[in-house]
Amino acid sequence: MTTTLALAGPGDVLPLAAAAVGLSFLLLWLLSVVIKDVSIVDPAWGPAYVLVAFVGVLAADGDGARRAVLFVLVAVWGIRLGVHLGRRKLGEIGEEDKRYAAMREKRGDGGFALYSLGVVFGFQAFLVLLVSLPVQVGAASGESLNWLVVPGVLLWAVGLFFEAVGDHQLDQFKQDPSNKGKVMDQGLWRYTRHPNYFGDACVWWGIYLVALTVSGAWWTFVGPVVMTLFLTKFSGAGLMEKTIGNRREGYDEYVERTSGFIPLPPKS
Repeated sequence: MTTTLALAGPGDVLPLAAAAVGLSFLLLWLLSVVIKDVSIVDPAWGPAYVLVAFVGVLAADGDGARRAVLFVLVAVWGIRLGVHLGRRKLGEIGEEDKRYAAMREKRGDGGFALYSLGVVFGFQAFLVLLVSLPVQVGAASGESLNWLVVPGVLLWAVGLFFEAVGDHQLDQFKQDPSNKGKVMDQGLWRYTRHPNYFGDACVWWGIYLVALTVSGAWWTFVGPVVMTLFLTKFSGAGLMEKTIGNRREGYDEYVERTSGFIPLPPKS
């Protein structure tokens, strides 16, 4: 009975979560059309997951303790990320991120609006629903928490530390005018070229472990796998490292001595 409920979990929560996320991104898209700035989507990435977790708390009738744990884990991560990216965006009002600006230039203002609805806002909404599968399944099951909640929360905490501290250290580095054009290789960035992305992946693998307190939830590994792939290959680190070597003197040497993702002692 419990296994059936766990496997049916996404069907219980997904329609409401999809409606909430879809409406939110649609409204955000409309705002982007008015102000001609698609990059306002970035600060919404973290809070969108909080919205899914909140829907799980309200709409699901699973174990209350698990729903509370999942909501807190997602909310702390998502709100922190939203505030971090939101503050950055506030300092760049009127300046569209170069990724989206390049898309706009290629498509032209007229065709870009509808294009961005599907390729940017629609796609990100889909990713939110896909990555958050562990949250949706976990919220819907009536099974009690088990020991997997402990390693799950610990891994989440490690991830949050790397992401939050890594972001803070990079912000402090950028605020010093003397560091302009230099490579950030201090603090956590000495051990991995992307401590924030590594932390992001750990957060979602930790949430997955919490979801595994539900029998039959193993298949939701799709969520953290997709997140990790986007952080390392398709976006995130993979996209950034295609051009950063041209913008930062000494970055090639930094690559040679520093791990690309998992923190490791630097090579001498």
